[in-house]
Formats: sequence, structure tokens, C-alpha cells
Amino acid sequence: MLPFLLEIGTEEIPDWMIPSALEFLRSKFPGENVRVDGTGRRLVLRADVAARSADREEVVTGPPASVTGKALDGFCAKQGVTAAELSVIETAKGKYWSFTRKIAGRDAAETLREEIPALITSIPWPKTMYWPSMGGPRFIRPVRWIVALLGADVVPFECCGVTSGNTTMGHRRLGARGPLAVTVSDYEQVLRENFVIVSAAERRAKIEAEVAAVAGARGLQAKADAKLLEVLTYITEYPTAILGSFDASYLTLPSEVLVMVMRHHQKYFSVETAEGELAPHFIAIMNIPADPEGHVVNGNERVLRARFNDARFFYDVDQKKTLAAREEDLSHVTFQAKVGNYLEKTARVAALAGQLGGPDAEAAAHLCKADLTTEMVKEFTDLQGIVGGLYARAQGVPRPVAQAVYEHYKPLSMEDSIPSTSVGQALSVADKVDTLRSCFAVGMIPSGSKDPFALRRASQGVVKILADGVLTVTLDELCAGDEKLTAFFRERVDYYFREVRGFAYDEVNAVMAAGYGNLPDALARLDAVKAVRPTADFEPLAAAFKRIKNILKQAGDVAAGAPDAALYTEQEAALAAATEATDVATGTYSERLARVALLRPAVDAFFDKVLVNDPDPKVRENRLRLLTNLINKFSSIADFSEIVTN
Repeated sequence: MLPFLLEIGTEEIPDWMIPSALEFLRSKFPGENVRVDGTGRRLVLRADVAARSADREEVVTGPPASVTGKALDGFCAKQGVTAAELSVIETAKGKYWSFTRKIAGRDAAETLREEIPALITSIPWPKTMYWPSMGGPRFIRPVRWIVALLGADVVPFECCGVTSGNTTMGHRRLGARGPLAVTVSDYEQVLRENFVIVSAAERRAKIEAEVAAVAGARGLQAKADAKLLEVLTYITEYPTAILGSFDASYLTLPSEVLVMVMRHHQKYFSVETAEGELAPHFIAIMNIPADPEGHVVNGNERVLRARFNDARFFYDVDQKKTLAAREEDLSHVTFQAKVGNYLEKTARVAALAGQLGGPDAEAAAHLCKADLTTEMVKEFTDLQGIVGGLYARAQGVPRPVAQAVYEHYKPLSMEDSIPSTSVGQALSVADKVDTLRSCFAVGMIPSGSKDPFALRRASQGVVKILADGVLTVTLDELCAGDEKLTAFFRERVDYYFREVRGFAYDEVNAVMAAGYGNLPDALARLDAVKAVRPTADFEPLAAAFKRIKNILKQAGDVAAGAPDAALYTEQEAALAAATEATDVATGTYSERLARVALLRPAVDAFFDKVLVNDPDPKVRENRLRLLTNLINKFSSIADFSEIVTN
């Protein structure tokens, strides 16, 4: 095995595109022990590669064995073999002529020289551009250098207008001027000496440690922000944390606004006191090792001061008009061209929210989109809803209404929390369901990866709120008979149960087959199935239910009605009595399922002694009715035939 190093040096790549590009390289490279890393200026792959691929044999299939004479000679001439080298093999289609071709292994350098350019140009960027300097393939940014080393040797090739070699570039400002020669073994050290930390994990850890240290030195703590940390990891090559300050008078602005300004515009960590209050400080991450004279800190403080002044101006201007007065302005804000404007949406959401959560939810619905017309949200779109809630509080709106407005976009993901109040939950569900109903009504149904209105996220949010919250509405009521919307929600519920709650797929299938519109009830049934499943009688009984269902499916339509007890054998009578005596209407679902599991002896005895398909049509029909009644009685909990048994 030989060590292989590939570095693709570019102009700065957007931070959010780098992890997926690295994962593509890792997954597609054919070597062993493949590792990837990178910064905004370089994508790095390291692996172990066999110096030469092994010789191999390939069976080549020719014409049918019935072919002889000139036709067979033609095949031999084309393949470069003689008829004596052929043999007959048996295939799924019959007997065919064949021969075994020996293929010699290839040097790794030769293979890599051919394959690496295609690997580089096939990285699936979200968007690419044509760069005249590259004179060929499109790429996310211009490629400036390529390092390709197999052991001690350069793997020579040309890609994106650049010839591969053994030289890299250091930090844009602090590294040596000009190329740096590297080997596979000293690559990281050479770059470190030129102020580039290749490892993203090391840069991330350095940022975390220094952020904690500079905040802790003042008795403060940085506000956790995993997404910002990821951004800073990939826009720096030598990150260093510095603490800056701002005038405490800005703290009269809502903390959410200040945090967003620091995070969104400047990529700063906000800082809190031990009590969780926002402090008049920030932490910036430089891409240089030190700021001895404080020029970087002073520059960041000056820029932040201007940003905060803008925010204060927006806030003051916005307060001149209440949210209630802004509602009519929503007629000028388009929700979706085929659906209408936000004023029309507000009316629909208010009607549904009132049904789900009462007067407070309806009142909140009339205010929840009004902040879209504010200067603050026009500047910081991520604050929509939050700004509305903050302004509602400042304008004396009752707290339950203001809080519902503040939280009505939640949950933004399956990891996010749901609105904290019933009013907020009602408003959030009403808003999301209206978006889904409206888009589905005009045919805007997500397909593949396309989902411009984030309908999957909206439906997942509804599922999470209904499952974890206090609303009693069912999915059936919310879908209002729309079969496509119902099917769409079914996929989201299935995902929620399996991927978020962690239930086994067959448990989910069994419970959902018995109904899932009432999500808390479905969750309770899932918990019960999961709890009872390990007991001795449950899976054998589930196997019996599967057998019963198959029998009924093969039998076709079974006449409705109660079976005739006069036709029962001893085992049929015992099964009918056990079915009748099993209470599935009271107690917890775990208790009910435990009772169902007790049916196993009666079911086993039935199948041991009774022939369902009796020659007598009346007896056969009676036994099918008995099994139908058995299945129907317990189908309200779960379809046990869906449980996979050993």
C-alpha cells in the first residue's frame, strides 16, 4: 500500500458547501482508510492505495452453444481467441459459448492519473460557474493549484487548467510568498508553519476553547451556537478568538435583535452573564494568530456600533405603527402568486386558529404576519415572528397572544421545541396547515428534492406539535378529505415514529394500520406494542394473526354477521369465548395488549385441531366469520400481522 495525498486549492468556497463536497470525495475515492478535510481554500483527501491492482479474470459470454462454423469464427476473431479456448456454460437463458479473459493489474499512478480529474470535476456543487482561466469544466470557484502525491511521486495530470504537482500555498496573508513544496508525510506540518490548520476538527476545537477562555476571563460565557461554530470553522484557516465590547445603552434593544445583528451580519458570538443576561461584549474569530495592538478589535467594534445604530433606527421607526394597524398592509405582500397575499392568508389562519385554540389564538393570528411589513424583518428575515412577538409585548398586547406570535414558526426542525403554550400550538398548526392546504390546492406538491415552500418541514412541525403538545385535533380533521395531503402527512408520521421516536418499522406499520390520526393515541399504542413485544406469547400470537389474515385474504369476501355457535367444535367454542372475554376497551394499552397475548393457547389449539377450509360450505363460512370477528376486535390497537417474527 502507498499513501496518497490530494489537495485541490481554490479561491474561497462558501462554507456551507464544503462538508458535502468532502463527503462526496470520501465516498467516491476507491482507496482504503480514506480521510478528508478542508478549509475554504482547499479540499484535502488522504488514503492508502495499492501500488498495483491485482490481476483478475473476466468471463466473456459469446453466442449460444448452437452457433458453429463461420459465425463462431467471427466471434473468436473479434475477441482474439481460438475456438479451442472456448467452453460451454449454463446460463439463465440456456447454454452459451464463453472464455475466460485474464486482465493484468495496473499501476496505481496510471489509474489515478485517469480517474482523479473526473472525480474533481464531478463534485456535485449546488451551483457552478464557468471560469475562463480554467478553460474547460465548470466549478464552484477557480482552481489555483493541485497537489497529487502517491508515495514520494507526483501523479501527473491536468484538470481545470491546472497541472498537478507537489506544491501548495500557505495562509493568504501570513504564509510564505509563493509555492510550498510538500511530501505526504510533512504536508500538515509545512502548512501549520505557514498558518494553515488543515484539520477542521482541530480548528473547531481551537475556536471552542478560545471562545470559552476569553469569555471566562471576564466571568462571562459565550452563547452556544453550533451553526455559527460550523461557519467559522470553514471560513478560517488559523482561527483566533478576541473579545470586543459595545456600549451598554444598546441593551435597551431586545436581546434577540442584538444577537441576530452580531450573528447574521458579523458572525460574532454573543456573550452572557452567569445569570443568562446578554452582556455588552462579543467574541469575534480572526483568521490570524494575534491582534497585539488591538486594531482588529477596534475595527470590529466600530462596525458593530454602526450595525446596532441601524437596528435602533429600525426599531424606533417600526414602533410608530402598531402591529394591528399593519394588518391591512399585508394585502401588498404576496404569499404565493397562485394562492394570494398575506392578508388573505391571515384571514384563513385566524379562522382555523380560532377553532383550534379559541379567541386568543384567533387574535394572535391577526397579528402574526404583520411584522413582515416592518423595517426590522426586512433587514433580518430570520427574525420574522420573533419581531412580531417582541413588538406585540412592547405595544401592550396580552401576553398569551404576544407569546403565541413570538413562537408561531416553531418548531423549525425535529430538534427544535414546539410552542410553549396551547395558544401558540394552535396558531402554529393553523399557519402550517393553511400553507399546506393552499399549496396542495394549486398543485404545488413537493416532488423529489424540490420543496420551495418547505412543505415537508411544515408538515413535520404539525406532526411534532400534535404528538407532543396539548391540542386534541386529529390529522383527519386537518386534512379535510384531501387524499393527497393525507398521504403526504402519512409519510411524515411514519418518519416521525421511526426516525425521531426510534420505533421499529414493523411496529410503526402495525400501529399505523389501525389508525394514526390521533397522534398521542398512536404513540401510546406504539409504546405498548414495544413494551409487550418481548413477552413470550406476543410474537407467536402475531404470527398467528398473520396466518389468519392470509386465510381471510385468500377466502375473499366473508359475509357479515356473528358466527353460529351451534356449528362450533370444542376448540372453536374456546376461541370464541376467549375472544369475547378479552377486554380491549379499558386500562392502559400495555394492559390491553397483555390480555390479547393471553389468547395464544386458544389460537394455537384452534389451528392444531380445526381445518378452516372445511368441505362443508356452511362450516367453512362460519369459521371464517369467527376469524374475522377475532381480527376486527383487536384491529383498533394494531394490525399484529404486520409484526415481523423470527
